[in-house]
Amino acid sequence: MSRYELQTRRGSGASLASIGWDRPLQTYFVQVHRVEDDEEIAFIRQGTVFQELPNPADALRLMEPYCDAPDDLAKRLEIDRLQTLADGDGPAQIAAKDFISRAPRR
Repeated sequence: MSRYELQTRRGSGASLASIGWDRPLQTYFVQVHRVEDDEEIAFIRQGTVFQELPNPADALRLMEPYCDAPDDLAKRLEIDRLQTLADGDGPAQIAAKDFISRAPRR
Protein backbone atom coordinates (compact mmCIF):
# COMPACT_ATOMS: atom_id res chain seq x y z
CA MET A 1 0.00 0.00 0.00
CA SER A 2 1.21 3.47 -0.77
CA ARG A 3 -0.07 6.73 0.64
CA TYR A 4 0.67 10.37 -0.15
CA GLU A 5 -0.56 13.31 1.91
CA LEU A 6 -1.26 16.41 -0.18
CA GLN A 7 -1.46 20.05 0.85
CA THR A 8 -5.07 21.24 0.58
CA ARG A 9 -5.96 24.48 -1.14
CA ARG A 10 -6.92 27.42 1.05
CA GLY A 11 -10.65 28.06 0.74
CA SER A 12 -11.40 24.57 -0.60
CA GLY A 13 -13.11 23.45 2.61
CA ALA A 14 -10.70 20.55 2.95
CA SER A 15 -8.19 20.14 5.77
CA LEU A 16 -6.42 16.93 4.73
CA ALA A 17 -6.14 14.97 1.49
CA SER A 18 -4.49 11.62 0.86
CA ILE A 19 -4.18 9.33 -2.14
CA GLY A 20 -2.52 5.99 -2.77
CA TRP A 21 -2.59 2.42 -4.04
CA ASP A 22 -4.20 -0.46 -2.13
CA ARG A 23 -2.85 -3.74 -3.52
CA PRO A 24 -5.27 -6.15 -1.82
CA LEU A 25 -8.27 -4.24 -3.15
CA GLN A 26 -6.53 -3.54 -6.49
CA THR A 27 -7.65 0.08 -6.39
CA TYR A 28 -6.35 3.56 -5.95
CA PHE A 29 -7.93 5.39 -3.05
CA VAL A 30 -8.71 8.97 -2.07
CA GLN A 31 -9.61 10.46 1.29
CA VAL A 32 -10.44 14.12 1.74
CA HIS A 33 -11.24 15.47 5.21
CA ARG A 34 -12.65 18.64 6.69
CA VAL A 35 -12.87 19.82 10.27
CA GLU A 36 -16.31 19.67 11.89
CA ASP A 37 -16.71 20.40 15.59
CA ASP A 38 -12.92 20.15 16.08
CA GLU A 39 -12.84 16.69 14.51
CA GLU A 40 -11.48 15.49 11.15
CA ILE A 41 -14.33 14.03 9.09
CA ALA A 42 -13.82 12.26 5.75
CA PHE A 43 -16.27 13.67 3.23
CA ILE A 44 -14.68 11.89 0.27
CA ARG A 45 -13.66 8.30 0.79
CA GLN A 46 -13.32 6.41 -2.49
CA GLY A 47 -11.36 3.30 -3.35
CA THR A 48 -12.74 1.19 -0.53
CA VAL A 49 -14.05 -1.69 -2.66
CA PHE A 50 -12.34 -4.01 -5.12
CA GLN A 51 -11.14 -2.17 -8.26
CA GLU A 52 -13.26 0.93 -7.54
CA LEU A 53 -10.67 3.38 -8.91
CA PRO A 54 -8.69 1.42 -11.52
CA ASN A 55 -6.27 4.13 -12.62
CA PRO A 56 -4.49 7.12 -11.10
CA ALA A 57 -6.40 9.63 -13.23
CA ASP A 58 -9.70 8.54 -11.62
CA ALA A 59 -8.29 9.14 -8.15
CA LEU A 60 -6.61 12.44 -9.01
CA ARG A 61 -9.82 13.75 -10.57
CA LEU A 62 -11.61 13.35 -7.23
CA MET A 63 -8.96 15.45 -5.48
CA GLU A 64 -8.76 18.25 -8.07
CA PRO A 65 -11.17 20.66 -6.35
CA TYR A 66 -9.32 20.41 -3.03
CA CYS A 67 -5.58 20.31 -3.71
CA ASP A 68 -2.85 20.62 -6.30
CA ALA A 69 -1.11 17.33 -7.00
CA PRO A 70 2.56 17.22 -8.00
CA ASP A 71 3.02 16.76 -11.75
CA ASP A 72 4.62 13.35 -11.30
CA LEU A 73 2.06 11.92 -8.84
CA ALA A 74 0.17 9.84 -11.42
CA LYS A 75 3.47 8.28 -12.49
CA ARG A 76 4.47 7.56 -8.86
CA LEU A 77 1.08 5.95 -8.18
CA GLU A 78 1.40 3.73 -11.25
CA ILE A 79 4.91 2.71 -10.15
CA ASP A 80 3.50 1.83 -6.71
CA ARG A 81 0.94 -0.44 -8.41
CA LEU A 82 3.52 -2.06 -10.69
CA GLN A 83 5.82 -2.81 -7.75
CA THR A 84 3.09 -4.95 -6.15
CA LEU A 85 2.21 -7.12 -9.18
CA ALA A 86 4.07 -10.15 -7.84
CA ASP A 87 2.68 -9.85 -4.31
CA GLY A 88 0.01 -12.28 -3.16
CA ASP A 89 -2.52 -12.15 -0.36
CA GLY A 90 -1.57 -13.47 3.04
CA PRO A 91 -3.97 -15.27 5.41
CA ALA A 92 -5.22 -12.03 7.00
CA GLN A 93 -5.93 -10.43 3.60
CA ILE A 94 -7.74 -13.54 2.36
CA ALA A 95 -9.91 -13.58 5.49
CA ALA A 96 -10.60 -9.85 5.24
CA LYS A 97 -11.63 -10.10 1.59
CA ASP A 98 -13.98 -12.98 2.46
CA PHE A 99 -15.48 -10.94 5.29
CA ILE A 100 -15.88 -7.82 3.12
CA SER A 101 -17.51 -9.77 0.30
CA ARG A 102 -20.19 -11.05 2.71
CA ALA A 103 -20.85 -7.69 4.39
CA PRO A 104 -24.13 -5.99 3.50
CA ARG A 105 -23.83 -2.92 1.25
CA ARG A 106 -24.85 0.46 2.64
